[in-house]
Amino acid sequence: IVTVQHKTGRIFPLQFEDGSVKYVLTGDGAGTVFEIDENSGDIHATRRLDREEKALYTLSAKAVNKTSGQDLERASEFIIKIHDINDNEPKFAKDTYVASVSEMSNVGAFVMRVTATDADDEAYGNSAKLVYSILQGQPYFSVEPETGVIRTALPNMIRENREHYQVVIQAKDMAGQMGGLSGTTTVNITLQDVNNSPPRFPHSTYHISTPESAGIGSSVGRIKAYDADVGENAEMWYSILDGDGQDVFNIITDSTSQEGVITVKKVNRPYIQCLKHHTVSQLGPFSDTAVVRITVTDVDEPPVFNRALYIFEVDEDTPAGSSVGTVSARDPDTINHLVKLFSIDSNNGTISTLQGLDRETSKWHNISVLATELSKFAL
Repeated sequence: IVTVQHKTGRIFPLQFEDGSVKYVLTGDGAGTVFEIDENSGDIHATRRLDREEKALYTLSAKAVNKTSGQDLERASEFIIKIHDINDNEPKFAKDTYVASVSEMSNVGAFVMRVTATDADDEAYGNSAKLVYSILQGQPYFSVEPETGVIRTALPNMIRENREHYQVVIQAKDMAGQMGGLSGTTTVNITLQDVNNSPPRFPHSTYHISTPESAGIGSSVGRIKAYDADVGENAEMWYSILDGDGQDVFNIITDSTSQEGVITVKKVNRPYIQCLKHHTVSQLGPFSDTAVVRITVTDVDEPPVFNRALYIFEVDEDTPAGSSVGTVSARDPDTINHLVKLFSIDSNNGTISTLQGLDRETSKWHNISVLATELSKFAL
């Protein structure tokens, strides 16, 4: 086997050096890649040889009579093997990779593996021996020098603080030594969300009002808690924990807006209902609470007779002006919503409280006062 880079030496014996012979070359690349000096038998490469294009050439050379062309000896077959030099840089399959890893992962958590290839000869020296290193992305990530496996280098990275990272990985041949060729690739890493953030109501107390005429199932109001997580980890579930309105109101979750929708469960006419709502992330134990105060406002209703039909009997000789019977009616507003907090002295107009007042329940009370004259033509 003859190894060459640009030319070979003489391969024929010296006894033919009398000028009567010439040398002929046949086989792979004869006349194009290699040529032989017909007088000396020296074999030369006609151009730069690339091992990655073709590593082996099989050729035959023989000596013939220069005049008659008759073979002077049997043809000699030989193989030319091209020695490798480090002329190819490592290459990754992709210029850019995409990977993800869960937030809050421990140090050393697997992210992905990237590998490069080198067209140089692995069996010859270190031309194709690759070493991986990280050029960008520290101190958050690291890469194993021999395998190209990318791992987390910091513990408990929080997606809510930073979600996306760009890591640049280098592969260098010659076992990473000075003078080696290199190639790079970019890995875009995203931290995947885990359910590590509790929901939060923006307010501790909400005030909602609804008319007493609201029907069963009608919406009274909406409240919303917010979660720094994303996707299914931010899905809410609302419920009523306690309060004096549990038998009157219900709360359901709007899956689109993630709001808690307060609805009427049954008809009742309280003046104020105080509800406490508890929201729970659907896939986790985190929760937050808020107080919702619902004021049921009065709707003016007409008086209602106590009976739909009255029957009275009277003697036929009853004098004019005699009492025949009594009908009575009631005001639903007064019966159901009359809360006696104040009284007034009919003589001097002094207004007094009848019971203790709660500013948190109601800061204002509107009082209507009617003044009449005691004369027969009272106004």
